[in-house]
Amino acid sequence: MGPYANPQEAYEYYTLPYCAPDTKHHPSNENGAFNALKAHSIGERLGGHALRHSGHDLLFADDKGGVLETCTTEKLTDEQTALFAKAANDQWFYQMYVDDLPVWGMVGEMLPDLDAAKSEKFGSDLSHLEEAVAKHAREGGALTPYVYTKRTLVVSYNDDRVVKVDLTSDPSSLKEVKKGMALTFELDIQWAKTNTPFHSRFDRYLDHAFFKHQIHWFSIFNSFMMVLFLMGLVALILLRTLRKDYARYALNHGPGGRDLEMAEQHNDHHGSDDEDEDVDENGKPLLDEGGRPSGPAGRMGVEDSGWKQVHGDVFRAPKFLPLLAAILGTGWQLVTLVMGVVLFAVAGPLHGEVHEERGEVLHAILVFYSLSSIVAGYASGSYFKLYFATTPAGRSKGGAAAGGTTQWQLTMGLTVLLLPTILVSILSVLNFIALCYQTIYYIPFLVLLKLFFLWVFVSVPLCILGTLLGRHAKLGGKKSDPFPCRVNAIPRPIPDDIQWYGVPANLIPFAGLLSFGSIFIELYYILTSLWNYKFYHVYGFLLGVYAILCLVVCMTTVIVVYFSLNSENYLWQWTAFYSGSSTALYVFLYSIYYFVFKTSMNGLVQTSFYFGYMLLISLGVGTLCGTLGHWSANKFVRTIFQNVKVD
Repeated sequence: MGPYANPQEAYEYYTLPYCAPDTKHHPSNENGAFNALKAHSIGERLGGHALRHSGHDLLFADDKGGVLETCTTEKLTDEQTALFAKAANDQWFYQMYVDDLPVWGMVGEMLPDLDAAKSEKFGSDLSHLEEAVAKHAREGGALTPYVYTKRTLVVSYNDDRVVKVDLTSDPSSLKEVKKGMALTFELDIQWAKTNTPFHSRFDRYLDHAFFKHQIHWFSIFNSFMMVLFLMGLVALILLRTLRKDYARYALNHGPGGRDLEMAEQHNDHHGSDDEDEDVDENGKPLLDEGGRPSGPAGRMGVEDSGWKQVHGDVFRAPKFLPLLAAILGTGWQLVTLVMGVVLFAVAGPLHGEVHEERGEVLHAILVFYSLSSIVAGYASGSYFKLYFATTPAGRSKGGAAAGGTTQWQLTMGLTVLLLPTILVSILSVLNFIALCYQTIYYIPFLVLLKLFFLWVFVSVPLCILGTLLGRHAKLGGKKSDPFPCRVNAIPRPIPDDIQWYGVPANLIPFAGLLSFGSIFIELYYILTSLWNYKFYHVYGFLLGVYAILCLVVCMTTVIVVYFSLNSENYLWQWTAFYSGSSTALYVFLYSIYYFVFKTSMNGLVQTSFYFGYMLLISLGVGTLCGTLGHWSANKFVRTIFQNVKVD
């Protein structure tokens, strides 16, 4: 139980001074079920589903007209009165499970004088009481805490299976919380037959009207149209522009096979007679119909700028190569992880819907994360091997062995530790806060120990194995050089006087905005499921949006990298990653907007958990999208430089 506005600020049921029924499961009975926690999986513990027996007895399909369990508290102390008053003021609610079906109920209400509220003849229905409260608030006056003392639990069954559970609180049982007062609580347990099939018993918890609203469908269609538009834009701009680039660079190679270098050699041998062929009597170069110099001078001019000028540097190793390799390896691990979990959820009808089992999604995330560690190792190892030969240490025969070994170890260590370090750092702070406030979202030491063993004995070995496989992978095929162009020994200077659209920092925010625009509607549904007690079940939508996001990120990154290369900026590796990962900034900014305008969360516990988890989600989205952007840019750069002739 806990404040309705704060999903992660949850406490055990008997944190409030409720009394327990006098049954064999009473908390004072050491052999009762109350003192034995229900067996939990790691996913349940991570999800905060620490279930304990309530102390109530349920005899299946009791035909005696139901069972009425009663208990009376001792006289409330000042502290107990304050606890009930705080629960009523902060709108605390509790959650129970009957045969794995959840039910909810409110602890109490803040009302004016109860007799005065009922004298308004609004009736005893809770909605009418709320109307009375609203009227009293308009008129002014203090509110008093009241607690529900009678609840009715109706369990519907079909044959020998429980298919429906309803819990109602009787407004007429509201009692004012006062010091020295003993409260008598009643639970009326009733059984009812129903024809509802067992397999559909969870359908009533799924908000189809919310998740399958026309706006949701329209957002998918809108994102799909955005993908088509971007694909058309990329095809129109890049293909036509690249065709002109190829035609412009082809002027350096005449129809007779004489290229620019041959022309210069010809001029050196034959002196000024041939030079006069392309100049007038005053020594000025002849112009063609377009007003451009003709001949070799003109052909030299067409190659004064453009992406072909950086052919000797475009495949140079990026700065901080081990770090980038580790990040890309982690990104491919997240790509695999997300795809695996989403497909697992989509296949729910085959193995059981994931929203029907507590903690199953978290359990699947742990499994896929551990197994996909080999992907992270292979991706980082192969990427490092690809570019290490272009570094100074890789060029020198003496330094390749010593420096290479150190760099390999650094790359492997970063790949193993990068994501776990970030996760442990943030979750340790959240776990410490949960421990201080004694919430059920505190992760016990034994669970942490199990997670540590899972990481040490499964994830780490697979990551190391993947790195070794990537290190010995054949990346160039039959060619000894894996790149289309050789890398110059001396780096080319990057021009400073370029147009604004050639500066990566000016283009990256627009790329992230387009990517975010394709997912922000689905992001709203996901955040509502995480923070507003909704069961997310439309994983087909999620799979479609995930595919759209991948396409949009790839296309926007290609555009950003092309403009950068055309400005003779060959540092495209980090630019491509930043272009895709900029989506994370908009995701985090949207989470701030959602927190302020879409929720009523408050307090240190909930605020810390919200922004801690949203920071992790944003970092994950950024790493995933940045990896996809880098992959598409790498394919694009290789393609355009394979199709040009370099002297």
